[in-house]
Amino acid sequence: MIPNTSIEKRLAAVEAIIAELQKKIAYPQPANWLQQITGSFKNEPAFEEVLTYGRAIRQGDESLLEVQ
Repeated sequence: MIPNTSIEKRLAAVEAIIAELQKKIAYPQPANWLQQITGSFKNEPAFEEVLTYGRAIRQGDESLLEVQ
């Protein structure tokens, strides 16, 4: 009797795909890229500093940008 490795390989491939699909179902991805990055800079001091500089520029207070 000749072992049928082709069927075994195909079965292993199907099992791997099923495992991957089960992971995707368990952890659904956000609908868009914005949902993925929202909150990623929360409590980040450097980002807060960038926001402060941006706000100053928009309000016309460029004195914050002077080299000290």
